[in-house]
Amino acid sequence: MTTVKRALITGITGQDGSYLAELLLSKGYEVHGLIRRSSNFNTNRIDHIFQDPHDEGQRLILHFGDLTDGSRLVTLLAEIQPDEVYNLAAQSHVRVSFDEPEYTGDTTGLGTIRLLEAIRSAGVQPRFYQASSSEMFGATPPPQNEETPFYPRSPYGVAKVYSYWITRNYREAYGLFATNGILFNHESPRRGATFVTRKITRAVARIAAGQQSELYMGNLDAVRDWGYAPEYVEGMWRMLQHDEPQDYVLATGTAYSVKDFLRFSFEHAGLDWEKYVKFDERYLRPTEVDSLIGDAGKAQELLGWTPKILTPRLAQIMVDADIAALEAEGSHFVDAVVTA
Repeated sequence: MTTVKRALITGITGQDGSYLAELLLSKGYEVHGLIRRSSNFNTNRIDHIFQDPHDEGQRLILHFGDLTDGSRLVTLLAEIQPDEVYNLAAQSHVRVSFDEPEYTGDTTGLGTIRLLEAIRSAGVQPRFYQASSSEMFGATPPPQNEETPFYPRSPYGVAKVYSYWITRNYREAYGLFATNGILFNHESPRRGATFVTRKITRAVARIAAGQQSELYMGNLDAVRDWGYAPEYVEGMWRMLQHDEPQDYVLATGTAYSVKDFLRFSFEHAGLDWEKYVKFDERYLRPTEVDSLIGDAGKAQELLGWTPKILTPRLAQIMVDADIAALEAEGSHFVDAVVTA
């Protein structure tokens, strides 16, 4: 009899969590997701894979919980008995972390230690994945790899450094199979609308449709290594299938500026970005990160992970998806008016 693997994903309703849930379900896993209690449903990214709790053979199960509630985490882990735990939950917006530094530290930093301690307290022995970030490198010059010193430039980056080191500490102190995935920027049509790439592609769709006339931006010279989120969650899974726990950088190794992303996105819709983009200093960070470019040689060698979609194609994918979404909204509105 084949034993079905169980995975717990914190942050399952986010971009990465939704793609990871899809991947694990396709591999036959039973997937458990942690969601925060809210008066409004915030599960739109996983609605297409949602399974009614009353259905037989249910393999996607959602649980209310929060990384600020350690006792709840202990109870859930003891109940679920997961084989793998993916910690993707965080306050993950870098600019917002300057406005909410304490909350960012509590969820993005201390949330990790609560989850690791809950694993120990519950007496379970899952393989543990910690979502680390290229923002930990901050001001350290590129290219950045697993040996590059950290120099974070935001409360978010600082909190992620704490989570990185506490994950390594629990690996070394308690023999936990705990892995850090240091992921460089990875985007998709499911990226939140306030993140710079999605902010751009949504604006392109709306400008092309005549629904928006201007796009306000901050620093256009920041250089990033942008990849495609579905490929990166495949890398997360591969890390936990390796024989021993290690830390890995996932990146494309390519460098593009925010200005480049603007150009790729607007040109794909037949528009000149310089006619629509305006500067707004409110979108500047108090301390900027100039350039993040990753070296994923270790992941390629040990995990066989190689990214295929690079920034120019990524921008096209996201613009196409936002144009399609806007057209679908319009058709739904027309249908509603006609049937009203």
